[in-house]
Amino acid sequence: MKLIGYYNYTVLATYIALVSAIVGIFYATFGLHHEAVIFLMISGFCDGFDGKIARMKKNRTDLEANFGVQIDSLTDLISFGVLPIFIGFSIGMHSPGHLIVFAIYVLAALVRLAYFNVLAESEMNVDSKGRKCYSGLPVTSVSLTIPILYILGQFFRDRFDTVYMCFLLLTMLAFVVDFKLVKPGNKQMAVMVLIGAIEFALIINGYHF
Repeated sequence: MKLIGYYNYTVLATYIALVSAIVGIFYATFGLHHEAVIFLMISGFCDGFDGKIARMKKNRTDLEANFGVQIDSLTDLISFGVLPIFIGFSIGMHSPGHLIVFAIYVLAALVRLAYFNVLAESEMNVDSKGRKCYSGLPVTSVSLTIPILYILGQFFRDRFDTVYMCFLLLTMLAFVVDFKLVKPGNKQMAVMVLIGAIEFALIINGYHF
């Protein structure tokens, strides 16, 4: 029996990121926002290396590369679009106003990811100096920013839902505003991994909302 799709090591990190996001959503539905944030970070970690792993295959075909781009964006929508709104729901954001914010946030993430795919195919996403750039804030950024907010939430526990809603509003705007953000190099990626590791250690040790 032949299966459609690809199942080699080039897509393994993306598949793990998706499973991690589903686990995070599962925990969030039971109000376990602590665990949900941890799995958000795991998805972000996997996303940070899926492209590098895929490019390790020297004989990767165009179909494999295009498949990787598509599943990466679909996974990102679930991991960094859908999971964050479930985290919001798990902390008590249950009003119709919150629902509207959730819907617009996911829509902004969807538009951002679809636009990224179009630019990836057209190879137009460069700045005036010819450097590869993102147009708008990458949705994957929430795997670092939400944990930071979650850690700082211990100082405003009574207003955390309001702060989180404001965060989602600002983030969704950054997703779709047309500005250029230079893609990080290896040094910048190392710094982000270090920040993520520090966040993870703090959350595991009880420094959180």
